[in-house]
Amino acid sequence: MSFQAYIDNIESKTGKSLADFKRMAEEKGFLINGKLAPSIKATAIVDWLKADFALGHGHCMALFAAFKGKTS
Repeated sequence: MSFQAYIDNIESKTGKSLADFKRMAEEKGFLINGKLAPSIKATAIVDWLKADFALGHGHCMALFAAFKGKTS
């Protein structure tokens, strides 16, 4: 599955866009000025997304990659 397919599936499943997830991550302190906070590890992001949105590990990691700046 391509990166974009993961992002599209996440939006279909949750009704939230990548921009929505970035905004929520910023509110939680995972992102600072749109960039991943230096102390944040993938586990913190994965745990949040699994608990709050019931996303699978691959989908969580796609969002983590997007938070790190991956765009494709």
